[in-house]
Amino acid sequence: MSSNDPDIVCNTSDNPHFQEVLSQSLSNPARRGLLRGGLGLAGLAMLPGCASLVAPTAAASPSLGFTAVEKSLLDNVMLPPGYQYTVLHATGDALDSALPAFSNKGIEADDWARRVGDHHDGMDIYYIDAQGQYSDKETGRAVLCVNHESSADSHFLHPNGQTSNGVSGKKFDQFGSWDLGVRPELEVLKEINLHGVSIVEIVKSAQGWRIQQDSPLNRRITPQTPARISGPRAYIEGIRSHMVTRWDTSGSMSRGTLNNCGHGKTPWGTYLGCEENWAYYFQSTAGAALSANDVASLKRYGLASAPVAAGVTKSNSQGWHTVSATDDRFSRWNLAALGANAEKDFRNEANTFGFIVEIDPLNPNATPAKRTVMGRFAHEAAVCGVPKAGEPLAFYMGCDSRNEYIYKFVSQAVWDPRDVGGGMAAGDKYLSEGKLYVAKFNADGTGEWLELTLADTRIASYGAFKFSSQSDVYVQTRHAADAVGATKMDRPEWGAVNHRNGEIYFSLTNNSAVNRTPAKVDAANPRAYMDLDGIKSSGNPNGHIIRFKESALRATSKTFAWDIFLFGAEEDMGDANMSGLTAQNAFSSPDGLWFSKVTGICWIQTDDGAYTDETNCMMLAAIPGQVGDGSKVTIKNKMVINGSEQTGTQETFLGAALGEAKLRRFLVAPKGSEVTGITETADGRTLFVNIQHPGELSKPLSSGVAPQSTWPGQQGYGPAGRPRSATIVITRKDGGLIGL
Repeated sequence: MSSNDPDIVCNTSDNPHFQEVLSQSLSNPARRGLLRGGLGLAGLAMLPGCASLVAPTAAASPSLGFTAVEKSLLDNVMLPPGYQYTVLHATGDALDSALPAFSNKGIEADDWARRVGDHHDGMDIYYIDAQGQYSDKETGRAVLCVNHESSADSHFLHPNGQTSNGVSGKKFDQFGSWDLGVRPELEVLKEINLHGVSIVEIVKSAQGWRIQQDSPLNRRITPQTPARISGPRAYIEGIRSHMVTRWDTSGSMSRGTLNNCGHGKTPWGTYLGCEENWAYYFQSTAGAALSANDVASLKRYGLASAPVAAGVTKSNSQGWHTVSATDDRFSRWNLAALGANAEKDFRNEANTFGFIVEIDPLNPNATPAKRTVMGRFAHEAAVCGVPKAGEPLAFYMGCDSRNEYIYKFVSQAVWDPRDVGGGMAAGDKYLSEGKLYVAKFNADGTGEWLELTLADTRIASYGAFKFSSQSDVYVQTRHAADAVGATKMDRPEWGAVNHRNGEIYFSLTNNSAVNRTPAKVDAANPRAYMDLDGIKSSGNPNGHIIRFKESALRATSKTFAWDIFLFGAEEDMGDANMSGLTAQNAFSSPDGLWFSKVTGICWIQTDDGAYTDETNCMMLAAIPGQVGDGSKVTIKNKMVINGSEQTGTQETFLGAALGEAKLRRFLVAPKGSEVTGITETADGRTLFVNIQHPGELSKPLSSGVAPQSTWPGQQGYGPAGRPRSATIVITRKDGGLIGL
């Protein structure tokens, strides 16, 4: 997601931020004594109703083995001494040799179904054995799956930028609002099809990894690719009733995937795309009035709240619907009720997005499936906990928007290692039936998983949306989470699993002063402060990383223990710099999050707009500890609100301090880009990292001002001039393990 997104908040529920929960907890004399006595998480196990917590064990951990990278505002990828990078592929690269090389001038036709997409994001690697089947062991041949998030910078993909009514040069982005005329068909088709997922075969040679053009495995999943609607047997018909459109009146199929950001990898070897900010591509122009439930859904998911007056085309979208009212490649983006019923228009089209999309990377003939039982929201990553034979699987998911929630899906089927390589059939087994939960973070360092089921009277009697069946819960998941009182979080993004102890980490990228003030903090989101240095911002502009441990380390646990792993901050921010960051490891707005299975390093990637006066976005390496290895701390908060200073304190639980030996800046990205998406080879000696939207803050092409960035062309990859997103390959010059 772009770092300069506006403060779009769709969660207006009155769910607590747990300031009152903290007060209630402290009003209990037994709990108050334990908290004030400084026993921290270890003492909480003795409290009535709290999860049983395992005391931290002393274990030696390695130190990082590279020199920290200095802050940088240069237009290049900066790495530690002894490291190097090459570009594997970039926006527009041809998957077939029959296609011309990418011009980087915006003159391509609509051939994006055979070119690498734009806005590289989450990704993973899938090895191919000698028989052409999936292998969880390293080979010299693999497929790399890469998400393509948005078309916010697609003005670079047209000769003179995006146009409307023949006027060129306007820089559109996915969060803008304009009075649009009719947009050109070719521009819109290119913008639609650059989204989705690129599946590219890569091979290893003496010179490193490279793409294999013309491989039969090379393909694109775009917003036009058919996908089946999958769900629990008992509720699938009800779910599909929400998906009925003119394109498929049965609701059993949908078209494509959109705005995938973080991702997931299943234990059986398939790829999980995660549909994130898909809502900003739709518009609702003049049509019949919608039902109260429909309007409530549109509002809660950030879509148009109601049809507008006839002839008005003011849009919060990219204007794709303006091309044609009869060609459903374009009319599908208009949610207005134009026909006699849902079978005659696309009023339900938005209901087909917001899911986990499973893809079999090694079977080009396999149809992707939308796994509705995992809920519908702005999905950011789907991390599978450590699988245990004979036990259910747990997948952890964030909803990437301010004041949204963290979710867990637990499979009904228990894990059988013989399903490795089982493709979509294994996905049907594990991802069609199960239970969906949302997280509640308590003020005492414990948490609860609240099941989202119509059997819960809070959902059945919820006033803002009238639930009539469990199928409504899967499609209107945000409303269901509101109803049960989940904890609003500071923009949950990527999740990651520490494979060595099974703990789960989530990056909470940031929050604004609208939502986070000293009076609106809680233990899990405890900071509210002002950054007056450089880019002035308030709220929680630098974000933090939270982690939790399931009780008894079971996927099916209903309770967990949590603490805060790290607080983002600039090193000179005083009380707000709770993690004691220095110039060598200060960071802001954590986004991408991933653990190496080889080295155990926790890699942290940033998508920042608060620290970019001093440094471009970055990637850091951290040696993690475990939940409960720190202590209870008190946060001092201070902000000026409407001219008056507001102060307050908030108690929370902070993990052990990480000095520069265990937290260092490893990479700084080119100008205007975010660092997002990471995977490694099984030997830990090669990292694949994505650089997204370099030059994001460029002026419109019509301005005549040079782009903010010209990477990677100015570094010798492809034609120079306009910037391009890309996947890079990082190695040590001596061939050693990355990071240690």
